[in-house]
Amino acid sequence: MARAHRLIAPSTDKLYEDANRQTTALAGLAVTLFLVVIALFLFRELHQNAAIEDCLMAGRANCDLLVSLEH
Repeated sequence: MARAHRLIAPSTDKLYEDANRQTTALAGLAVTLFLVVIALFLFRELHQNAAIEDCLMAGRANCDLLVSLEH
């Protein structure tokens, strides 16, 4: 009978282990989302700098318009 009781109600150690696993997974998700946001920001900034550099390398004089348009 004691064995059936163990199958129905998990031990507190098992509950803590499950809670720790969920906390770790959520922390991993938060770190991943943070890295994605940082990567998108860097991509945007690098793309903007590349556009300005391309404009300057082409010898154009109105590259300051790119700076005002992209912000």
